[in-house]
Amino acid sequence: MSGPDLFQPDLFGLPNPETVSTPEQYKPLAERVRPRTLDDLSGQAHLVGKDGPLRSFLESGRLPSMILWGPPGSGKTTLAEICATSLHYRFEQLSAIDAGVKEVRKALDGARQARRSGQRTILFIDEIHRFNKAQQDTLLHAIEQGLITLIGATTENPSFEVNGALLSRMQVYILQPLSEQDIEAVIRRAVACDVIMKEKRLVLEDPAFVLQFAGGDARKALNAVEAAAALVPLESSEVVLTRELLERALQHKAPHYDKGAEAHYDTISAFIKSMRGSDPDAALFWLARMIEGGEDPLFIARRMVIFASEDIGNADPFALSLAVSVFQAVQMIGLPEARINLAQGVTYLAGSPKSNASYEGINEAMRAAKAFQDAGVPLHLRNAPTTLMKTVGYGEGYRYPHQYPGHFVEQHYFPEGVPTQLFYRPSDSGREKAIDERLRGLWRGRYPA
Repeated sequence: MSGPDLFQPDLFGLPNPETVSTPEQYKPLAERVRPRTLDDLSGQAHLVGKDGPLRSFLESGRLPSMILWGPPGSGKTTLAEICATSLHYRFEQLSAIDAGVKEVRKALDGARQARRSGQRTILFIDEIHRFNKAQQDTLLHAIEQGLITLIGATTENPSFEVNGALLSRMQVYILQPLSEQDIEAVIRRAVACDVIMKEKRLVLEDPAFVLQFAGGDARKALNAVEAAAALVPLESSEVVLTRELLERALQHKAPHYDKGAEAHYDTISAFIKSMRGSDPDAALFWLARMIEGGEDPLFIARRMVIFASEDIGNADPFALSLAVSVFQAVQMIGLPEARINLAQGVTYLAGSPKSNASYEGINEAMRAAKAFQDAGVPLHLRNAPTTLMKTVGYGEGYRYPHQYPGHFVEQHYFPEGVPTQLFYRPSDSGREKAIDERLRGLWRGRYPA
């Protein structure tokens, strides 16, 4: 029985491997147009611009081990490859998703062999946060001895996901989601420079839809363009990427919330800002979005505990107790029922009076403590547990507030030589108003009228 060969590439409009002159045609568009130099890169000007640290490193010819922390499609892999190419380093790449200690040791053996011939190695590990402690520990000695320059890429906060010993040996650089202008520049560069796209005479009618779809992810944007272009017959004289064509190629918009992507950061930001703005309905919406998206409920509860002190503070001291109770309830119960505990906490926090006075106060105090870090503790405030300490004046002159009317006596509590400063400025919100009134009555010269 004869018939068409179902495995003939031409039957589906695919290039025939026998006639393809270069393997580049088999690579995705995002890979074909990957920037090769810093000047080709879109976005991340704070790292690669004129005064950016990465540009300075490459110009000096020396590169420290580093972690690139940012959302998918922001250029982490591209930056690592550019570093290797610019410095003429050997480039070894692993993914922590499918690599273990064995693969790491094999990569380090390759680096040793390369070093014998005078070549240095960049070991790039994607999703480095997925390595366990043992896997991360295998890298420590290699970094210390200069066997490799390690570049780790992660979408998660390295402070939580990378062990301290490894983190202390690496610089951390944060990559931002690409702006719509950056994404549009990436698309237009691909359309203008890629051989296959030029052959199809691709015309981008309106980039708005693909920019909205991409959400700051250059790879997602280029994949969308390539998918849409593939729907147009090969004999077409011109490919116009209309909104309708893109929607047909993509079928439906990808889930807006992805706990491993930039939406993770955007959504938690909207959630916090809604509570700060005293809008419980919007806060519940963003809470539901995160739960539906598979976010870790303990992550949400932790942020609520922080919020209770940062944004409510002493305007309602009970808010912190409630937030901690919600966190404990989520730990004990888990989803789906824990959504009820989260909802109770969210609505209370959103509806509470607000004050960031404690948050602002500690920030100012930290700056002052750094500025006066060598200032000594006054003798009258020092403890005197021994006779010798009492003899040299420790504790002398201290006035015990409970021995005075109203359990208060005015005295200097700041370090020697440091003037009194006002850090905590209680608001007139909620219970903090009473604190404000009491402190103003006690420290009359400290608070402005």
